[in-house]
Amino acid sequence: MCGIAGAIGEVDRTITEAVQRMSAAQLHRGPDSSGFWTSCPPAGGNGVVLAHRRLAIIDLSEDGRQPMTDPETGNVVVFNGEIYNFQSLRRELEREGASFRSRSDTEVILKAYGRWGAECVDRLRGMFAFALWDSGRRKLLLARDRLGIKPIYVCSVVRPGRARTLLFASEVRALLASDLLDREVDPVALASYVWNGFVVGPGAIVRGIEMLPPATCAIAASDGAMTAPRRYWRIPVDPSPAAGKEELQAELSAAVDMHLVSDVPLGIFLSGGIDSSAIAALAVRTGTARVRTFHIGFDEPACDESPHARAVARALGTEHHELRLTQETFRRELPEALASLDQPTFDGINTYFVSRAVREAGLTVALAGTGGDELFGGYQSFRDVPWAARWSRRLSAFPPRLSRRVADAVTRAASLRAALPPQTRWGKLGDVLAARGELLDTYQVSYALFSSDFARQLLKRDANGELHMGLPTKIAQELGELIAGKRPLPAISMLELWCFLGERLLRDTDAASMASSLEVRVPFLDHEVVSATSALAERDRFEPLGQKRILRELALSDLDGALFDRPKSGFVLPIGDWARDALKEEMSAALGDPGFCEPAGLDARAVRRLWSAFLARAPGLYWSRIWAVYVLGWWCRTHRVSVR
Repeated sequence: MCGIAGAIGEVDRTITEAVQRMSAAQLHRGPDSSGFWTSCPPAGGNGVVLAHRRLAIIDLSEDGRQPMTDPETGNVVVFNGEIYNFQSLRRELEREGASFRSRSDTEVILKAYGRWGAECVDRLRGMFAFALWDSGRRKLLLARDRLGIKPIYVCSVVRPGRARTLLFASEVRALLASDLLDREVDPVALASYVWNGFVVGPGAIVRGIEMLPPATCAIAASDGAMTAPRRYWRIPVDPSPAAGKEELQAELSAAVDMHLVSDVPLGIFLSGGIDSSAIAALAVRTGTARVRTFHIGFDEPACDESPHARAVARALGTEHHELRLTQETFRRELPEALASLDQPTFDGINTYFVSRAVREAGLTVALAGTGGDELFGGYQSFRDVPWAARWSRRLSAFPPRLSRRVADAVTRAASLRAALPPQTRWGKLGDVLAARGELLDTYQVSYALFSSDFARQLLKRDANGELHMGLPTKIAQELGELIAGKRPLPAISMLELWCFLGERLLRDTDAASMASSLEVRVPFLDHEVVSATSALAERDRFEPLGQKRILRELALSDLDGALFDRPKSGFVLPIGDWARDALKEEMSAALGDPGFCEPAGLDARAVRRLWSAFLARAPGLYWSRIWAVYVLGWWCRTHRVSVR
């Protein structure tokens, strides 16, 4: 796990120094060592610069340092992530005559490219983002893993009187550290953020920066021009014939086994729920002598799952560690938590606090149960979205104006005497009806932070013409085509994997965990596990809905089922309570200040109304709404990014 940065195109001293700043800005991603390499002569011209920050996980020796050069080809790579099948690939390459100097998975990428070219990415099983300079062809290959676990951002810079240079890095903030970009809020990204609580890619909150999409490769030429990304993998849809549970069991066991390979201390996040417990149970089955589990609890009983995690750990026989997060600690360390966010998001700081605590306990790697809900129907969306879409479709026969009038009347009735109309369910009824039964549109409305009406009030500039239901128009079209004709549950799973997981949860996890120099691994998102899951019969995969019975059968059959017979509760910080208590004074000052809101593109009057309604405990106004607004203003102010 590392941080990568670099440039290709016109390279001179200004660019070289910019890349050095970009790399320094990612020190937290790789505190163990750093490396720098350039192909450009001192006088300047077209060339490439590669920089690397190392968090040593596999092969801790100097042989594993990057940028790494293949002496046979002259190719050079900087790599962030883990290749879990690197040992089997190495054996295959050795049989074909390759020789290795290190034990690292980085060198396997170099040799695989030398043998198979860009198609080598099809053989990689892992989480990765890398840039590989082909010295013979003078081209740079940029590649990202299938599910988008590891990020890579790019931007093109044209300086006055100069040719083009393409910059890339693991983080948006690293690109900002180049000091070669205008720090301007992208209006489409801003509108997407207000709708979703995070920015839907490929754009970023800063104009001109884009993320390379998951499961894609792109080629950058020596003049800095980049080809359109080529997708090399898609989530399997409607495989036939359906696969059995045995195949999924084999892939799950293999994935967990490979994810446990590490030359540094490793543990498992254990919430006590089905997903993390399944990962811990599979780890115990591998026969690993010492399985360490970690849990973070709260003083607030409604949010504390410590007894459940403790019971599961006892049943599995793991070495369990219980950590606690108090309101006082949260308040004291909130600045560092917010500083961990690479882009504005209403989520993420929960992962920061867990990661920081686990890192301080001596670990460098942690496994998490991320992906179980998305794959096996654990969220309420699997039940609610198809239901809402059916009713919306039935009512679509009514004229849109009439439907909107009825919805507005219901909203007014629901918000009688409230400081602000509810921003859930009844408050978004008009938007649900406007979806006209389309599954994607209904899904987006169900996850929207605000009604479309109040979202427009929050934004000083309307960019919704370039969005469809909170998604960039092109992305909405692609997703619509992806799920067209699919049955509701597999379609919802694909949307959860693409939107909620790929655009929010994985990005937040990467940034927040790496801020503490902790590598988080997610075995459920091994692409072979995802493929095996997608091949299951629908009844085996999802039924009974919300219970994830198949995970209980495959991983938790040796445990008492009563350990998991309770309502689902995710890992959520009690921010709503804390915002009205320890954080009230600070948040009131910020959210009441036009100088805090308006540079971020928010209407100060609408923000004040929202904050007042939240403090008054208006119905249908959850903490995530006000927190998203606060984080956006904080992030833009801290990073000097503003609307123009």
